[in-house]
Amino acid sequence: MVYNILTQFPEMFENILHSSILEKASERGLLEFKVFNIRDYTKDKHNRTDDTPFGGGAGMVMTPQPAFDALKAIGAEGKRVLYMSPRGKMLSKELAEDLSGSDELFILCGHYEGVDQRIIDAFHMEEVSIGDYILTGGELPAMVLIDTVSRLIPGVLSSEESSFDESIYSGLLEADMYTKPREYEGMEVPEVLFGGNHKLIHLWQFENSLRITKERRPDLFEAYVKSEKASELSKDEKKILKLVLSEH
Repeated sequence: MVYNILTQFPEMFENILHSSILEKASERGLLEFKVFNIRDYTKDKHNRTDDTPFGGGAGMVMTPQPAFDALKAIGAEGKRVLYMSPRGKMLSKELAEDLSGSDELFILCGHYEGVDQRIIDAFHMEEVSIGDYILTGGELPAMVLIDTVSRLIPGVLSSEESSFDESIYSGLLEADMYTKPREYEGMEVPEVLFGGNHKLIHLWQFENSLRITKERRPDLFEAYVKSEKASELSKDEKKILKLVLSEH
């Protein structure tokens, strides 16, 4: 997967793209990151890439010329181009899976009040949001999208199953996790995790996961109860689900 990132602040990507899993995947040739500074393409004598919005209003808007020239220069025409925007389609498991099947993505990061609509229209951009809140620019959302999508590309993670077994993708929030030591400052790890009975451990994790999801994300819990996964549960798992459902 090749990520082509267009931004006015390329320095923001230096650490995230060259750390941890993303860096290792890049070294193995699974990912490639190309960061382009939109300011390099402006024809404005003051090196500006934005201006005041028509119709009035606060803030500045990215002007068409630098973005058009940058996108054309890096070969974005006719390709899949994303614009990180709070009004876009929410980034989800399904969208991430869809994007992970691409060989190349172009990501435009706006800043402040956004970009001239003609940029979006001319390159048939898909607007993508990471949540119902506002940030100062599209750089952080782009990093979130890149990390989310990259984890789904075969070979990026050490286990092919790990990307789908984790919280959210399984349909439930992840169960509580513990590691050594067994006791710390009077707090002990649940005894069931030491018994070596994998069935009991699984059932404990399943019940814990159900309770956490019900408490913190009732929307996910309700969707899980109605899902095909719930109908495919084992007899013991169904008993636990029935118990958790009956609790208030």
